[in-house]
Order: sequence, then C-alpha cells, then structure tokens
Amino acid sequence: MTRTLVVVGHGMVGHRLVEALRAEDTEHTWRVIVLAEEPRAAYDRVALTSYVDGWQAEALSLPGSDYAGDSQVELRLNDPVAGIDRAAKTVTTVGGYRVSYDALVLATGSRPFVPPVPGHDLPGCFVYRTIEDLDAIRAAVDRAKATRRGRAAAMVVGGGLLGLEAAKALRDMGLSPHVVEMAPRLMPIQVDDGGGRLLRKLVTELDLTVHTGASSEKIEQDGNRLYTKLTNGTELDLDLIVFSAGVRPRDELARESRLDVGERGGVLVDLSCRTSDPDVFAIGECAAVEGRCYGLVAPGYTMAEVVAAQLLGKDGEFPGADMSTKLKLMGVDVASFGDAHAATEGSLEVVLADAVSGYYKKLVVSGDESRTLLGGVLVGDASAYNLLRPLVGSKLPADPAAMLAPEGGASVGVDALPEGAQVCSCNNVTKGAITHAITEQGCDSVAAIKGCTKAGTTCGSCVPILSKLLDACGVVQSKAVCEHFTHSRAELFQIIKATRITTFGELIAKHGTGSGCALCKPAVASILATIGTTDGAGGHILDGEQASLQDTNDHFLANMQRNGTYSIVPRVPGGEISPAKLKVIAEVADEFGLYTKITGAQRIDMFGATVDQLPFIWKRLVDAGMESGHAYGKALRTVKSCVGSTWCRYGVQDSVGMAVELELRYRGLRSPHKLKSGVSGCARECAEARSKDFGVIATDKGWNLYVGGNGGALPRHAELLASDVDSQTLIRYIDRFLMFYVRTADRLQRTAPWIEEMEGGLDHLRAVIVDDKLGICEELDAAMAKHVENYADEWRGVLEDPEKLARFTSFVNAPGTPDPTISFRPEREQKVPVLLGVPEVVSR
Repeated sequence: MTRTLVVVGHGMVGHRLVEALRAEDTEHTWRVIVLAEEPRAAYDRVALTSYVDGWQAEALSLPGSDYAGDSQVELRLNDPVAGIDRAAKTVTTVGGYRVSYDALVLATGSRPFVPPVPGHDLPGCFVYRTIEDLDAIRAAVDRAKATRRGRAAAMVVGGGLLGLEAAKALRDMGLSPHVVEMAPRLMPIQVDDGGGRLLRKLVTELDLTVHTGASSEKIEQDGNRLYTKLTNGTELDLDLIVFSAGVRPRDELARESRLDVGERGGVLVDLSCRTSDPDVFAIGECAAVEGRCYGLVAPGYTMAEVVAAQLLGKDGEFPGADMSTKLKLMGVDVASFGDAHAATEGSLEVVLADAVSGYYKKLVVSGDESRTLLGGVLVGDASAYNLLRPLVGSKLPADPAAMLAPEGGASVGVDALPEGAQVCSCNNVTKGAITHAITEQGCDSVAAIKGCTKAGTTCGSCVPILSKLLDACGVVQSKAVCEHFTHSRAELFQIIKATRITTFGELIAKHGTGSGCALCKPAVASILATIGTTDGAGGHILDGEQASLQDTNDHFLANMQRNGTYSIVPRVPGGEISPAKLKVIAEVADEFGLYTKITGAQRIDMFGATVDQLPFIWKRLVDAGMESGHAYGKALRTVKSCVGSTWCRYGVQDSVGMAVELELRYRGLRSPHKLKSGVSGCARECAEARSKDFGVIATDKGWNLYVGGNGGALPRHAELLASDVDSQTLIRYIDRFLMFYVRTADRLQRTAPWIEEMEGGLDHLRAVIVDDKLGICEELDAAMAKHVENYADEWRGVLEDPEKLARFTSFVNAPGTPDPTISFRPEREQKVPVLLGVPEVVSR
C-alpha cells in the first residue's frame, strides 16, 4: 500500500531528500508531496551570489527539481504551510490546501538574523537570502545610481561568510560596500586572528571598507538616504543596508504544533533525525541534532539521506558533520577544516605566513609524537585543501612545515590518504568508495565516478582529486583525438609546429594510421590553419588538401541549416554597424529572398541561401566593406557589447570601442572550439560578459578580465583572471590566454572544461599568462601578433580565386540549376523552410 510523505520546504536539502528517496524506492511505497514557500523550485542557494553575474535564475536551478515526469512526486510552489495537526496527521497551507500524511519531514531551513538595531526595518534595509531578496536589492541599487551623484554606497551588517558574499554582490553591482562585523576579525568562525588579518588586507585591496569590533547604534532616514553611526564613532552616509549577520532556524511550525525544540532553537531531533513525534522528521538548517544546528548544506544532505533510509525501513544515523569550508571570496581563497582554532588540549600550531605574497597557512597537529593532523586554516592560497582536509585524524606523511611550504616543499599525493578519508564532504564519499568504483565498477573517467558515487556533483571542489585517483589506480585517461592518432590535440599541435608539417597526409603517414576520419581531419585542419597564420605561412582554409579536411560548414564557409540551405552572417564588430551597411544587408536579403533575424550576439543572420548563391551574396557584402563573421567555424564568433560610456549614464568605459578592437584583433583565429566574448561598460553587465569564453567588464580603474565561461547545455560563469588592468595589459593577457588555449586544449573542448581540467586550474593559468611561469609569454605574444598581421577574409579569398569559386554549385553537371528538394512557405512576412516529412504548423 502506497503511503504519503509530506515534505515542508523545497530548498536544497528538501530536494535532496526527495531525490534520495525516489532513487531507492523502486517499489513506489511512498507518494511524495512537497509544499514550498518560494515561488520557484529548489535552486543552488550556496551559489546565490553568482546570480548577480547574469541575473538568470534558471542558472541556479537544481537538476530535476521540478520532478517533471515523476508521477510519484507532487510539487506545490508559492503556498507555505500554515499549520500542522499532529493528532489528525494533516498539514494545511496558507492557500487552504489540506493533505494527510503518513510521515512528515520539516525542511524549512533558516531565516536571516536581523540585529534589533533601531531603524532596521526602514525602506532601503534588506536581507540576503533568496533570489527575490537580490532582485529587491538590485532595484534599490538602480534607484540609488539614478539619483545619487558619485558612487553609491552600502553597508553590510555581518563580516562572516554570508556577509562577505553579500558585499561581493554589491561590489559587482557597482557600489562601494562597508562591511561591519562585531567580532575582532572577519569570518570569525572559520579563520583565526592571523588569517583574519590577511583576509582583511586582501579584501580591502578589492574595494571593501572593513569595520571590525563595531556595530551600528541606530539607522535613520533622510529622504532617500540612510545614515548610521557605528560604535567606533564612524558615521556612514548610505544608499542601502543589507543584513547578513547569520541565520536562525525556522522552527515556528514545530513550536506551534508542540514539537520539542532545542535550547538555542531548532527542531530537536535524535541521530535518526526523528522529532519528539515518531512520524515527524526534521532535516537541514531547521533541525537541531541532539541540540546542535548545522548551517552548511553538506550536513543537511547527510540528514536527508538518513531520513530516506529510515522511510524505507533501513538503518541510518547522522554521523556528525564535517564543517570544513573552502570558498573563493571576491577572488580570495579561504579554507578551514577540522579543529581550525586549536581547541584540542595539547594541540600545536604550525604557521607559514607571507603578507607580501598574500598567503596565510596554518596546520593544527596533536602534541604527541604521532603529529596527527587535527585541522587548519588557509587564506590566500588554498591549493592544498583538497589533500589536507581528508587527512584530518591521520598522521601527516611529512613534516607539517614542509607540507605548507610553497613550491619546493614536500608534496602530498593521493596515495597518502587513508581509505576512509572523506574526499567529497558534500556527499560523504570516501577515498575507498571512489577507488572501489574505479577498480571494481569500471569507472574510467571523472564523469563516470560522478555518476556512480555522486562525488564532485555538488560544489565540485573535489574534482581534481577524482582525476588523481584515476591516475593512482592505473587508469590511463586517454586524450587521443581518435583511433587514427594516439596523440591528443595539444600533442598534435606541437608535432605539427615542431616538424613544420603542412598537410594532413604527411602527418598521418608519419604519426598516425589509416586514412583519417571525421574527428581527426577537421581537428588537424584547424591546427594547420592556426599555425599557418601565427607562423606567417598563411594559406586559405580551402587551399588544396585543406578543403577536403573541412566539415560541411567550413567547406562552404557558411552555416548549413535543416533544409539544406545556408545562412550568411557578416561580421558586425561589437554590434556596431553603420546605416549604409544595414542598407546593404537589407538589399541583399530582399534580392535573394532570405529570412533575416537579429541573433543573440548582436549580428544579423540571413537564412535560406543555396550553395550557388553564396558567392553572389558575399560579393555584395564584401564590396560594402563587410566580411565573414565565422559563424560556421571553430573560431572567434563575436565580441558582444553594450553601448558603454559613449551613451549610457552608468557606463564607466568605452565598451563598444574595446569590443570592436578585440573582435577585429581575434577574427579568424581557428581554435579547438568556438569562442565567444563580451564587453560590458559597467558592473550592470548588459553584454553578459561572464557567460563568455573571455569577458571584459569595465571598472572605474580600467577593466576586469574573466575567462572560462560559456552558455549552452552546461552553462558556466567565467572566473576573474585579472582586475583593474589598463587596455594595453588587458589585450596582452587575452592574447596569451587565447594562444595558450589554442595550443593546449583538446579537440572540441570549450575554455571552461579546459581550465577545470588544468592542473592548478585558474591559479596555474594566471601564473602562466600573467607571471610567465613557463617562460612562454614572449612566444605567445609573437604568435598572436603574427595572426593579426596575416588575417585575410575567407569570403574575399574565394571570390578572388576561380578554382575555389567552382566549388559553389548546387550540381556539378548543371551549374545554376536550383535544388528541387528545397522549398519554402511564408510565415510572419518572411519565408521559412518546408521540411520533408515534417507536418506544417500554421502560426497565428
């Protein structure tokens, strides 16, 4: 008989419970009803600050959180629970919905704590907890910018993890944030005095003003302004205030239904997460496990899995929580793990600090001879966190001071981790479980390990260790381009460059087998094209053997559409186009009967051209001063821009001018995958630069450079590589970034996974292209300079060569004859393709 489970709350932990239960409940013994207070399904609240990057709520959505297609789960949004009748075993919502339950789980989370300072509820005061909170803050920021002369200012009350996240969001919106923390240091729970001092120095350099050991006496309003005086005597003139001073468990429903609560709040539960009513459970931030509440998502996930086991008649107890944290605050690495404050009796501290280089590292070890690792703090450089945290409770494999030393010190490999070491704290996955998945279950890639164990699927910080464990288990992670070459794309690039091979035939004869395939031929063609321009050898993409290597789009220098016709996209650098060129595009589209559309990247796409029409269309465009936009190639597509300081009242730099310069500089650069970019004139980010492979955002002092972002099926936000650089430095860094990517990335690898899989990740990339760690920057600079010097428009190259022009006929034996399989129908005053076998849909 099917029983009913009611889950109150649909945050990350509530969703994990449903996910865990449905994965194991193969007999459908439970029907699940989820009652949510928020108007949207569960999303990644841990990454809430990233919402500011693009203001796209869907980017935070948790996979499968809408339960579409799952008949066993009903999700009711925007209808919070009003009361629980434990005697009748029913739950009633504010909207009047009433449902009976066999088991009830409270996953109501927590609410922001707002200190009771006079004036805390005035207009302009906000909390920082939900997407709706950030939308309200954004609206207030926009109002402040529109009315205030000079830069708007804000105060964040709370200098812990949440407070610094809020401060980052405000800074990214273009404000000057003040952070006020009652404790004597920032992040007092996670870091010690030494780490706090360095953290303060580093964030102050990033345009934050920090007030520690202080609080607000009162808040007063004067028109649109807010004024406050701090206990240290500082007076602040503000546009808005954000309270982010911690959280309190949401235990109101438990209190009203007379469930036991903890002495310091929270729904009191035992180790099985069961409340004082055996049919009611509580999980996540609202639960007080044996009196203690946990404010991190990982313990909540563990509680969810414990309850899922209980519901299915299995044993399960909450094992305690790993409160370790690793994060990047405003580009500053901060990590703490284990007994970070050396509270264990007899413990010893080993500290390595260098304020000039910007790092603070501390290990806490036992005072006996075993030198057991008890905990640690890392600020500024947390690269050792992934290997150190799992060693907590184990004897260190080397001297603690040597393990903290920078390059040249003792290195710790995954072999040093005991089998019981917790590699993934979010999902409680041990090294032993991962090695078992590799050796016994055949997991031969990071993706396979994720699917089998869930390691690396939440915050992703343990992904580098997963790859190292594959290596340690003897799994050879092949990066061969295809069966015809044992080499990776990066290795083929170096072979071609070093040996000066100029044809695919010569390369496969000397370094491969067979005759090649649809995988290796385009990859090699791209390498040959890149080296041709960067080494000065030149050559058109359709010259000689090169033409036969291209895929369909590159072969015709246009993008094939679903009915066999092609689209033409002329380059419009930065989205800036003159009326004269717009007129030519309109005339061409009209003359050849093409469907026209403004693309998402500020260009005009013309659809419906047949192969034989392409040269005639290109000629009209080329004669008008336009050129190929490379929408068909694995190359730079566009550099999108907003109007910037030229027109916009918020703009602080000329984003259009920079976008035009970048697009003209990198046009035609063949690469492992397509490249997209954007330049925003201010932190409002209208060009969506942080969803691009490389994005640029203007600041008062220059430009911020972000790398490794992309849209698509697996969207990624780009990460900050360099901040407040001048235009010349910006272009130099982008030159090196692109050339390093072109030379070392795998076939069809976007910049985001390229950086993620790179040993050392973004920090290594920064060391290579900013600090010249490998000594190759001069070579990268020269290669890009050669590319710029040797660029030639591929459309013009075809028009000037009769042999290339001969390729562009629909039928070799009947040039000029139209393809009878291609036909169109009218829709919204334009023509669209009629597709064979596809029923026509009439638009209204």
